[in-house]
Amino acid sequence: MAYAKTFEWGHHLPTLRTPRVTLRPLTEADVADVFSVFADPMVLRYWDGPLMATHQDALQYIERIHYGFRRRELLQWGVADTATNAVVGTCTLTHLSAAHERAEIGFAIKQKRWGQGLGSEAVVAVINFAFEGLGLHRIEADVDPRNERSLRLLERLGFQREGYLRERYYMNGERQDAISMAMLRSEWTPPGVAP
Repeated sequence: MAYAKTFEWGHHLPTLRTPRVTLRPLTEADVADVFSVFADPMVLRYWDGPLMATHQDALQYIERIHYGFRRRELLQWGVADTATNAVVGTCTLTHLSAAHERAEIGFAIKQKRWGQGLGSEAVVAVINFAFEGLGLHRIEADVDPRNERSLRLLERLGFQREGYLRERYYMNGERQDAISMAMLRSEWTPPGVAP
């Protein structure tokens, strides 16, 4: 099946909706919610970034997200609970390459919301957008081998392990390995859709 590239870079990140979450641009009104996600050491255990110490850190993070979008380098959504509009995490496409039709996906969900399937809904919405809206051929992920939740989520959706990168990162005072994963557009079947 051929996919048309439908996304036009404009001034705004598109809003994506699932039954329980709305993926939307982050605003200054989301600072407290963003802080509550990224000030938690458990959430940032496998995240390539510093623990937030103040709401100012969260505001600067949101500003960097908008800057990355304007530079056409980053698509990062706030994952908002549709019932409350509170941001419970983020989902990201980064390292975008139009020439090679690929990007890397990343996601973080507030610890109190783990195990509820919100991260899965967000990741599915972003994968659909990446393949259908951006016309990507390949989506990659880089996961710490100890991050069993993320590994299970990605494998359940069809990502395959492609390599083991020893001591790839130095974070939180330790060397960390990474598992390289990817999915091709031809391998993607959205959950609930017969192959």
